[in-house]
Amino acid sequence: MRQVKTLGLLGTGVIGGGWAARALHFGIDVIAADVKPEMEAWIRGAVANAEPALARLTSAPLPPKGKLSFTTDLNAMAAQADFIQENIPEQLPLKQRVLAEVSRHAAADVVIASSTSGLMPSDLQKDMVAPERLIVGHPFNPVYLLPLVELVGGARTSPEAIEAAKRFYTYIGMHGLKVRKEIPGHLTDRLQEALWREILHMVNDGVATTGELDESIVYGPGLRWAAMGTNQIYHLAGGEPGMRHMLHQFGPCLKWPWTKLEAPELTEELIDRMVEGTAEQAAGRSIRELERLRDDYLVAIQQVLRQFDIGAGRTLKALEARLYNDAAAKAPAAAPGAPLRLAETVVRPEWIDYNGHLTDARYFQIFGDAVDVLLRRLGVDEAYRAAGHSPFTAETHVRYLAEVGQNETVYVTTQVLDVDAKRFRLFHGLHRSRDGVLAATAEQLWLHVDTKAGRTAPMPARLHEGLAALAAEHAKLPRPADAGRGISMQKG
Repeated sequence: MRQVKTLGLLGTGVIGGGWAARALHFGIDVIAADVKPEMEAWIRGAVANAEPALARLTSAPLPPKGKLSFTTDLNAMAAQADFIQENIPEQLPLKQRVLAEVSRHAAADVVIASSTSGLMPSDLQKDMVAPERLIVGHPFNPVYLLPLVELVGGARTSPEAIEAAKRFYTYIGMHGLKVRKEIPGHLTDRLQEALWREILHMVNDGVATTGELDESIVYGPGLRWAAMGTNQIYHLAGGEPGMRHMLHQFGPCLKWPWTKLEAPELTEELIDRMVEGTAEQAAGRSIRELERLRDDYLVAIQQVLRQFDIGAGRTLKALEARLYNDAAAKAPAAAPGAPLRLAETVVRPEWIDYNGHLTDARYFQIFGDAVDVLLRRLGVDEAYRAAGHSPFTAETHVRYLAEVGQNETVYVTTQVLDVDAKRFRLFHGLHRSRDGVLAATAEQLWLHVDTKAGRTAPMPARLHEGLAALAAEHAKLPRPADAGRGISMQKG
């Protein structure tokens, strides 16, 4: 299966818009195909609406954004795509017909994934050319923030197609969950459907309102589910003996008539109750307003979980490690007789202060990204830190020389000034790409630390030798005029 540089969307809508936003954000070009021309404006609006939340998800260095194009010719999209994600309505004959047609125009090594929430991949493969590359890749709304994607193969799906899809989804920051057996509704929707049926029964029977039922999740199990799910939480409920004790203790309750798995009749009265209840919960807020609220808390939750390396936070942490490694690998080699050029980025809207300029904290972040690239090239990565070693910043002196505004492209140059067994000193320049103007400088002293012992320690040979070689090379360059300069106030 091929490397994915262009994602083809077969159908747009809410899910297609989410796929587009996520892929574009992580540097993948997108060709969106829909038979309705008016969907071009819709999908571009959906991508724009998702961008503020995506921009806050991680501060790791991002590749240049992908390019979005639109066509009403489904077959033309198929001929250009490296990976196709189908998002058309949940009608089996329609999906079968369109997938069969598109498969005649897509290269045989292009994976075709369906976003279906419940249809079986074996049924979707009917009449396809190269059916072994068809999988279900079922995401969750909003696709651009929720990392889960269920991977389901059909009777004729090849293991290579599943693995290729998982690699692509991982690349754009998702958690690919392989479903062992194809089953209607896959895994997550079957669980959600059971809860949904109980909600409808309790509203229908007048037991609770939609708001009260949502509160019963939001303030209790929903918080637990965000990191541990149901089974691990119930394992904890058993105390030291764990799940075995929990099942022996609470198992008899399963025979009690608490739940009604058959759905109630969806009468107009029940529909009215559901509509009135959710409208009251919305409190006059539009769908777009509620989407932004949802996006904000989803970003915050994932960032918190990242600190504990659990759940969706683990996926985000792995994505960031990949982004930092890619930034280090793609940074250009040093030109002879010039400082290193280690980091290039675009100033994002949320990095701007009330004066319309780059905030102080983001200068430190950009300089830090440059150092990260340098250190990763010299072997300082996650494994290095896990072994109990890491350079720590001891001192930083920043000078702000020119304004940097929103959407400016900037890059960092770095010189290694001095190195000894436990320390090194760096001098950075932040430049505007459009005119090369030096916008800021930063001089930093770094200490090498044994993090397990909690004290400075000599650097390993590879790191010391690498820095020393750079320092020797950079000694041939003019020493920055601001190096070693402190802060002073001249008398006027």
